[in-house]
Amino acid sequence: MAGDGPLQTRIVIVGAGFGGIGLGVNLKKRGCDDFVILEKSDSVGGVWHKNRYPGAACDVPAHLYSFSFELRADWPRKYASQAEILKYLTHCARKYGIEPHIRFGTEVTDARWDETYNRWIVRTADDQVFQAQALVTATGQLSRPSYQRLPGATSFSGAMFHSAEWQDCDLRGKCVAVVGTGASAIQLVPAIAPLVSKLYVFQRSAAYVLPKPDNTYARWQIRLFKHVPGALRLSRMLIYMQHEQRAFAFTTWRAVLRIKRGAFFRHLRRGVSKIDLRERLTPDYRMGCKRILLSNDFYPAMDRANVELVTERIEEIRLGAIVAADAAERKVDCIIFATGFAATDFLVPMKVTGLRGQDLRQSWKDGAEAYLGMTVAGFPNFFMLYGPNTNLAHNSIVFMIESQIRHIVACLARLGGDGVRSIEVKKNIQQRFNAGIQRRLRNAIWSKGCTSWYLTAAGKNTTNWPGYSFMFRLRTRAPNWDDYVVQ
Repeated sequence: MAGDGPLQTRIVIVGAGFGGIGLGVNLKKRGCDDFVILEKSDSVGGVWHKNRYPGAACDVPAHLYSFSFELRADWPRKYASQAEILKYLTHCARKYGIEPHIRFGTEVTDARWDETYNRWIVRTADDQVFQAQALVTATGQLSRPSYQRLPGATSFSGAMFHSAEWQDCDLRGKCVAVVGTGASAIQLVPAIAPLVSKLYVFQRSAAYVLPKPDNTYARWQIRLFKHVPGALRLSRMLIYMQHEQRAFAFTTWRAVLRIKRGAFFRHLRRGVSKIDLRERLTPDYRMGCKRILLSNDFYPAMDRANVELVTERIEEIRLGAIVAADAAERKVDCIIFATGFAATDFLVPMKVTGLRGQDLRQSWKDGAEAYLGMTVAGFPNFFMLYGPNTNLAHNSIVFMIESQIRHIVACLARLGGDGVRSIEVKKNIQQRFNAGIQRRLRNAIWSKGCTSWYLTAAGKNTTNWPGYSFMFRLRTRAPNWDDYVVQ
């Protein structure tokens, strides 16, 4: 399409994960077919398409980690694997006719607001140009892998990659290094430990790992969910309520988490026989300050004879080895970075330019912020799904995304009628909202005594919602038009 005129559409959506697919379905249900979804990869699924590493799975029960309009009765396990979630999202895209709207292999590089015609001009890496009345980003917070910059990395002779960019290499009988002990590592390590001859796990900071209450669903349970009216929705509601009450511990009464510390130590003792290893796997910060992880097999994997935990800082990577601060040279054939994502770098590397040439990155130089995590002053007709301060540490992000979708669809409906050309949040409303968010976050556990992917380098929490998810749904159930400039 390079060199052709711009493609005209009413709405451009960036990303075909839960957010993009969910918004597309809701638009079509309301009779809107004039939209395009731009997806940089070759498949739907977003993070669940990219993260194909062995053992990849969700830590929220599948009945809740799914769309409310498309409940699935036959999940094989309580917690779904990456493959099952990707299968589910592919099914949703096909069932609701979203696939024809998706342009795969199309990465957005630049989006600029045209003040003369009240349109967004969206450009892609392959020189396509789209003009749209509204722009919605659904790129998520966990889409850009975060690499640890290490001296000598370019000289390494073996395979080296991030867990989110998995390479299909045979690890059997190899010496492998996994850098990191976060959410990806605790799934990856047990999956590959039985295959490799030696596994070095490099840990910068230990994680709190609790038992994962996972199990397969029996046939009678699946039949119950399929054929008994309301059984599946009841299961979903009960799981939601169970998870929702955890917000109390994170935001209100942090002392509740001390009870969970006992469960952590019992889990650690059952899984790890060596006392010194237990000590090195014990975090030195308050529980909840970083993401609490769930796994039944991580600690037994770390207890294997062929697995070695390395807590010394990595100093250098050589041709076929890693050298840590203890000066030991550990020979490895493969290095896997399980170092998480650049969660606070919202929308990077895409450049977004609003009114009067305002650069969104410059607006966010002190940390990303938005009104309700969705709209930014100075950027008309621009909306975000899973934007700043909408992440949940205690419940399903799909619940939050659906709350945002309802709000955005209402804004788009207003934009499509009564001669309305643009909708933009008022700056004072955005500032007041975010001042309240940061005030509440100062009292939350995430701001107490550790660094994490929730925080910017300056210590600002730009990721978490500081309260109950049902409160967010109430706040977003319908736009308050007094908060917006409607032209």
